[in-house]
Amino acid sequence: MKDARAALRYAKAILNLAKDSKSETAVKEDMSLITATIAENKDLAVMLNSPIVKATNKMNVLNALFDGKVNNITLGLFHLLKDNKRIPMLDSVAKKYAIVFDHLKRTQVATVTTAVALTEEVEKLVLDKIVALTGENANLENVINPAILGGFIIRVGDVQYDASISNYLNELRKEFDNSHFIPKI
Repeated sequence: MKDARAALRYAKAILNLAKDSKSETAVKEDMSLITATIAENKDLAVMLNSPIVKATNKMNVLNALFDGKVNNITLGLFHLLKDNKRIPMLDSVAKKYAIVFDHLKRTQVATVTTAVALTEEVEKLVLDKIVALTGENANLENVINPAILGGFIIRVGDVQYDASISNYLNELRKEFDNSHFIPKI
């Protein structure tokens, strides 16, 4: 991503502004809403990134979508990006804000991959275990991948624990392949 550094600078600036007005959590919720809206609506993403669509038209769409739903700081970000001709970076800035905010609050993202969706009880148990092991809060993201057959894969930061059935079967296959034991018949 060519504008990653600029997006990070915008995110840090918005976080500092939000901290000054004690609304960093509200702005985090706004940024989550923005990323979810852009992810769900591909036409919106294409329009925001299009060099053909005028910045004023992009602003009209953003105002129609988010006016009254987001904090004034977030609306100010829209105008700042428009003035600097960087509206296409909105999604990147929103994602970077979430990362910077989580770092500020000492919260990490834990990704749990399972074959089926986690129940609320299991989510709570997993979160409690992650907090006990790392000493930091975590936001749980459940990724469903039927290919793992069962079990789970947990990734927190750069640490991964794979307790999936597919991993177990792969390990078993390697063991058999590496075995020089040939049974006598």
